[in-house]
Amino acid sequence: MNANTQFIQDLVTFPAKTNAIPKALYESAEIYQLEMERLFYGPHWHPVAHVGEIPNAGDYKTFYIGEVPILITRLEGGAVGVFHNACSHRGTMLVPEVRGNAGEFQCPYHRWLFDNGGNLRGVPGENDFPEDFCKADFGLRKIRYEVFAGLVFATLDDHAAPLSEQLGEIAAPLAASLGGDGRLKLLGYQKVMYNANWKTYRDQDGYHPPLLHAAFKMLNWQGGKGECTISENGNIALVSQLAAVRNADFLKDPSLVEFKGVDPSQGSYVVCPSLVSFGSKHLDMFNFRFGIPRGPLKTEVHWAYFCHEDDDEEMIRHRLRQSSNMLGPSGLVSLEDAAVFHRIQNALKAGTPNAYFMKGVRKDADPYKSGQNDEIANIVWWEWYRKQMGFSRAAA
Repeated sequence: MNANTQFIQDLVTFPAKTNAIPKALYESAEIYQLEMERLFYGPHWHPVAHVGEIPNAGDYKTFYIGEVPILITRLEGGAVGVFHNACSHRGTMLVPEVRGNAGEFQCPYHRWLFDNGGNLRGVPGENDFPEDFCKADFGLRKIRYEVFAGLVFATLDDHAAPLSEQLGEIAAPLAASLGGDGRLKLLGYQKVMYNANWKTYRDQDGYHPPLLHAAFKMLNWQGGKGECTISENGNIALVSQLAAVRNADFLKDPSLVEFKGVDPSQGSYVVCPSLVSFGSKHLDMFNFRFGIPRGPLKTEVHWAYFCHEDDDEEMIRHRLRQSSNMLGPSGLVSLEDAAVFHRIQNALKAGTPNAYFMKGVRKDADPYKSGQNDEIANIVWWEWYRKQMGFSRAAA
């Protein structure tokens, strides 16, 4: 056993029961740094943008993989570029804005100039540089990426397996949550900073919605058949039936809960294809939640709302109304989730040393298929996490 292995095992040991999770994982700075190294900078794919956010040549978006700033651009001809958002000279962050349109980017420090394909185009004082200096050697550092249903995934590990292996059986529901063909147009953003560890945010389950969210009870959204598919790496796809709404008369605008789709048996999708990002389509809303860990005690989430490219103006307004009223800052869902995340984080040192998953966790349960209101999917992901991190488990 080398010193690094001993250090990791000394950080935390998982209990013998697989449904018990050590609370120390949600607040330790040492564990957070190890997560950056092994998960966020390791051989895993992370959603960083949707092409609907950068539809035109010259459009760009900035984001993060873990704590690494990145730049996503749209090139002439429709291709995408993904780069480290850092000047190749001294490492200055190149683009501070979240979104925009530009054909070139200039570093503010020494005015090195790059085009939106990452190529270095100009440097002041080049005649005084070393004789072997070549601009072609100093373009922005490229990041490997793949596009699936319009969603741009990136990895910092050049040796990561193809994206298709990470998505596996959740690929089809992920595409469905993005409109099937991924041809989406951006409506806008909601950005939230949760006072909670990124895993607290990721631990969302199917057990809580009819119990936490008052609107689910009032509108009869507690029922409806659904199934959760869980991949080997713990990524999930929850496909649910939309139960018929009742008692909507108390709403000033009942269209907020009106479903204009064609198949209520598959009217709701929640898909987690990576560590801390979710795609969802509920009723007629398309949204993708891009997550960023901000240290061990905070998580930033960018909720991007979309319509389909083929929507008429009426449908666009309908999707926008539903999105803001369901998932907006004071919507029927988001406010209650945020309150619980904060309360979980604030009480980590209270009670037992472990958190527990119970619903659906039975001896005869299939860990890769569950009902829509169970917690067993969380256990599959946590076991994957434990192995990736190198943590040991106590003997039974």
